[in-house]
Amino acid sequence: MTVGADLRAEAAGMLVAVIFEGRSLKSVLAQALPLWPDPRDRALLEAICFAALRHRRRYEFALSGWMAKPLAARDGSIHALLLAGLAQVDEMRLPAHAAVAATAEAARLLGRHSAVGLVNALLRRALREGLPASDDPAISSSHPDWLVQQLQRDWPQQLDRILIEGNRPAPLWLRANAPAHPRDVVLQAMEGTPATVQLPDFPADAIRIDERLSPTQLPGWSEGAFTIQDGAAQLAVAALAPTAGERVLDACAAPGGKAAQIAAIVTRGELLALDVDATRLKKIDETLQRMRLASPHVHTAVADAADTQTWWDGKPFDAILIDAPCSATGIIRRQPDIKWHRRSEDIPALVTQQSRLLDALWPLLAPGGRLLYATCSLLKDENERQIDGFLARTPDMRAMPLDARYGIASGAGRQRFPGDDGMDGFFYALMARKV
Repeated sequence: MTVGADLRAEAAGMLVAVIFEGRSLKSVLAQALPLWPDPRDRALLEAICFAALRHRRRYEFALSGWMAKPLAARDGSIHALLLAGLAQVDEMRLPAHAAVAATAEAARLLGRHSAVGLVNALLRRALREGLPASDDPAISSSHPDWLVQQLQRDWPQQLDRILIEGNRPAPLWLRANAPAHPRDVVLQAMEGTPATVQLPDFPADAIRIDERLSPTQLPGWSEGAFTIQDGAAQLAVAALAPTAGERVLDACAAPGGKAAQIAAIVTRGELLALDVDATRLKKIDETLQRMRLASPHVHTAVADAADTQTWWDGKPFDAILIDAPCSATGIIRRQPDIKWHRRSEDIPALVTQQSRLLDALWPLLAPGGRLLYATCSLLKDENERQIDGFLARTPDMRAMPLDARYGIASGAGRQRFPGDDGMDGFFYALMARKV
């Protein structure tokens, strides 16, 4: 058997699960990677899947031009294997003997002996000719038509940059668990590791690492000295600016990075972190435990935040964070399967859900209390237009200013784009209840 063929067959199976079975790449990786003991194999599998999903549409455009007839629906494994092969010869630039021979041989391992020659011929053509170009920006950038059209409508000046950044690998962002673990102390512990760090001025506890490495292997992880959290996500808590004695609600708290960030601040007050999913809430509890932030002033609960009668005790909050469910179009570089799982018809339901959260939660604020609405979306229907509509129908709430560190002005809020300062795309709108 050709060396590496089994790994290519595994990659094809993972891509079938994502593309044809609708599973998330994150869950597929979590299940498959631990079965491969060699970290080099795990890294290669992950890289193949990311590249294939990032550039899927370009690769399918090439295949449609090269093949006399499209693959049948039953040929999903060969379809996925071809995407994996093209990812290796195109983005990853692996040596031909590895990318072509091992991928073609993987067809045999998948039980498709008759497809070995087809896979070999198509990958060799890609090496010989390169991939065909397209004038269609949705194809050339490998994004779905509906999303390119929405972004063109909302952000015509930023469109090209958004599409380019969506296909670039994202750096690793960490947040030092200050004040217990100040950033400079966390950095000292990392000396001698492969990590080359960059330290932004803002947010103050953020650490950027461009190398691909496992944060769980860095010194301080098990002690809770830091957590994984993109810089743009850290900015949401910075915008809300909770203080030590306040009562704070994190309404959609999973996976728990922002809840931990708030818990480290609200030491004399109270934090209530909610999530509608019990499995996801467990991850919040695990994060709080690892970071030594579980305490009597920090509470978690499974609840639909908008159904306030089921969980609210009647005591007002000084600050509320709504990191709302959204299209996640600002984090495609981290989760390229979002491009293929999200549909245009999903957006109205998300907008309705966001409105429901806003309308249900603002009355829980004390007079003068603050509400920070955030999403990792780039779409104005979920962001600027959502907040404009909320303020128009809610005279007791007023917009509060955020400075340019939070992005460009977008209605009453601020919008960041993927790649800005190396961070994810995010929207923030800070509001206060009138006294």
